[in-house]
Amino acid sequence: MYKGKTVAVVVPAYNEEQLISQVIETMPDYVDRIIVVDDASQDGTADTVRHYLPHMNERLLLIQHEANQGVGGAIATGYKWCRDHDIDVAVVMAGDAQMDPADLPALLDPVVSGGVDYAKGNRLFTGDAWHQIPKIRYLGNSAMSLLTKIASGYWNVADSQSGYTAINLKALETIDWDQMYKRYGQPNDLLVRLNIHGFRVRDVPVRPVYNVGENSGVRPLRMIPKLSWLLFKLFFHRMVQKYVIRDFHPLIFFYLLAFVLLMACIPLTGRILYMIIVQGKDIPPINALTLVFSAISGMQALLFAMWFDMEYNSNLR
Repeated sequence: MYKGKTVAVVVPAYNEEQLISQVIETMPDYVDRIIVVDDASQDGTADTVRHYLPHMNERLLLIQHEANQGVGGAIATGYKWCRDHDIDVAVVMAGDAQMDPADLPALLDPVVSGGVDYAKGNRLFTGDAWHQIPKIRYLGNSAMSLLTKIASGYWNVADSQSGYTAINLKALETIDWDQMYKRYGQPNDLLVRLNIHGFRVRDVPVRPVYNVGENSGVRPLRMIPKLSWLLFKLFFHRMVQKYVIRDFHPLIFFYLLAFVLLMACIPLTGRILYMIIVQGKDIPPINALTLVFSAISGMQALLFAMWFDMEYNSNLR
């Protein structure tokens, strides 16, 4: 137990036979249960975990998926086990040893004290993050974090893709884990769901861990378009659920106005380019004025909507 609260660590693992031993052996003693979810690995991950089972006095549990569900699906399986067994705090630590156990108390403290419902590791707080994290992943993570701020309403969360997290039992019992996104967009999807239900979230500085023999399945250039589309859908889902169905706020009109005006800029710009390049004519003043008005007004409406959203969610830090 940790400060009187039961703690379970969910370890999603897919083809991690080389590093899963390190994760198990370095787990702090105050962790009550270690839930390894083998997501239909094709190597010896499950056999490696079974080697530890007789020596862990039921502290270690292995759950195996018959079919691969993705990292989000593995986390959901672990979360549901923790929920069904009334675990006070559920932590996620990947099976590739990229999460430092020394950072675990910093994640647990705000959740155990009741200050927040969900604590999320932030690898970008450290001044060495640019040098420690592969550059393409750092830039991709930063771009996704910016989009996630807009989609989720948690404007204080700066490392959206970090999977090193701690969540309390109340949130475990509230979220429908069967509906959560099952692939690498799981952290983004979860933040949106937490915001809709009004849960408090806090970023906690953690140390980036790379080059320990991990084999990442994340391909930033391929994942960014998919995650961007997911975030676009999640944003509209949150707007409807939070500001139309559950409550009402005029910011929804500002977002709609911004969308209409900025979309109007596309055909207006196209017409100007067509007249200049194809027809060789001068730009009609009314066309130029309409484009400028739409662009400026659209950006103003968008910024006002973001500001309203930020203020409305400021109590969820």
